[in-house]
Amino acid sequence: MFEGKFFLAAALTAVLSYLIGSVSFAIIVSRLGAQEDVRNYGSGNAGMTNILRNYGKKMAAFTAVGDFGKALVAVALGRLIFRMLGVEALDGGYIAGLFALLGHLFPVYFGFRGGKGVLTSLGVMLMLNPLVFILCMIPLLPIVFLTKIVSLTVCIGYIVFPIVTLIIDTFVRHLPSHARLFDFFFVLCLAFLGMVMHRANIVRLLHGTEYKFGQKKPDEPGEGGH
Repeated sequence: MFEGKFFLAAALTAVLSYLIGSVSFAIIVSRLGAQEDVRNYGSGNAGMTNILRNYGKKMAAFTAVGDFGKALVAVALGRLIFRMLGVEALDGGYIAGLFALLGHLFPVYFGFRGGKGVLTSLGVMLMLNPLVFILCMIPLLPIVFLTKIVSLTVCIGYIVFPIVTLIIDTFVRHLPSHARLFDFFFVLCLAFLGMVMHRANIVRLLHGTEYKFGQKKPDEPGEGGH
């Protein structure tokens, strides 16, 4: 009985979270605010960074709130679905977070061309566990100000996120092993996706050519769209 309820809850959570994540606020904002598709400009990505570069702070702020907020909604809904179906041993929010990110990266409503998912990932991280969010932010904020390289900070964050999650689940929340592995698996998948979406940035980091604050930034594919 439990397995049947779990798979039903997981399927509902995955589908609904993906659909929520597919609401690309960068594309919606650019179409409503400028009657254009942001993906036709700048880096070609549908995210806050590209909106900021092409349309300014006001439209970027709306995009940021939307992309961050939809992650909160998806995780909350996933947990509600699991509770309503009586699946209490595992946290449906972790499934929701992964599939919300997948929706942002590959939105079904917009030809499967989305952004890089940094803001959505941050929303997922905060909603899943505020303590993990805080512990990840403590080292990352100094790094971004010292290096002035956002992509480096983002990649470090994706590496740290699963590790901190496992530590907190084990030594603070004292979750049983199956719950720890469940959380870690979905967070690891989310982090892997985030790193893959930043593969062009990683190449530039290795070659020492990645953009820093204050530099004139060329419009190269794969740079913006967080």
